[in-house]
Amino acid sequence: MELIKAHKRMVAVALALIVLLCGFTYIHYAGLTRSTENAYINANVVNVAAQVSGRVTAVYVVENQHVHKGDPLFDIDPEPFEIALSRAKADLALARESARQDSAEVSVARAQVAQMESDLANAQDTYARDKELVAKNFLSQQSLDDARTRQQSLQAALEQARAKLTKALATPQQPDERGDMLKAEAEIGQAELDLQHTLVTAAQDGQISNLTLAAGSLVSVGEPLFALIAENSFYIDANFKETELPGIHPGQDVDISIDMYPGQHFKGKVESISGGTGTAFSLLPAQNATGNWVKIAQRVPVRIKLAPTDTSHPLRIGATATVTVQLK
Repeated sequence: MELIKAHKRMVAVALALIVLLCGFTYIHYAGLTRSTENAYINANVVNVAAQVSGRVTAVYVVENQHVHKGDPLFDIDPEPFEIALSRAKADLALARESARQDSAEVSVARAQVAQMESDLANAQDTYARDKELVAKNFLSQQSLDDARTRQQSLQAALEQARAKLTKALATPQQPDERGDMLKAEAEIGQAELDLQHTLVTAAQDGQISNLTLAAGSLVSVGEPLFALIAENSFYIDANFKETELPGIHPGQDVDISIDMYPGQHFKGKVESISGGTGTAFSLLPAQNATGNWVKIAQRVPVRIKLAPTDTSHPLRIGATATVTVQLK
């Protein structure tokens, strides 16, 4: 009988020690980790949009297709932009022709000034000679008056020619100084860029999602058409209670369990901690200045960067997870 009692005491002591050990282990482990089930998978999403407006002529991708950077996604009818490019090139040709005409006008004006200067010099010599002959009575006064009139007429013509030359020289002669040529060249550059934008390509590697675009659709500039989920950009938004934040900081290792893959564990690191609670940035923030206010611990988003996963475990935006941050 005594032996049985002693055995029971030993069992009770052993159970008590086990409970104490488990409690100590739990308390110790809990002090080294922070865990939450309020966590959701997210990723960098590129909203694919057109940079020019027009009619879609071809779509090269399908829903959930994986694409690489530079792969064609869809085409926009290029004909209006080809016409715009031809018009811009025609404007440049006209500007160049105008520049050539202006240059020719300068040459003609210079030649006229030179001719007028030569004629005026001859008229001045004639007038001086006639003046001497009149003084010697070898020539009539009328001839001297005619010589004076011709000299004055040529002087006026020279002033007009010089004014015409000044006006011609006021127009820039260098292509990089002419406003009409600069404008035409800029229009060509814009037209070429718009034409390039009629072929829309993938900005990076990733998966097509939410695709409803079809050939024949009319698209506008900047209008989101479908999504491209960037490859290897997945992260987790873990919403910890504000009382659980002490001890959590960027760079800590994180153990992740994703509900869609039971029994599988993934690795990650704390990337950043939000500057506000989730409710602070909601569409309708909580109004706490009310008479029936109840204090509730708020949750703060903690972003966790996921390590790249293998192809057998593809991730999905919005999937739920459980994260455990190692505080060491």
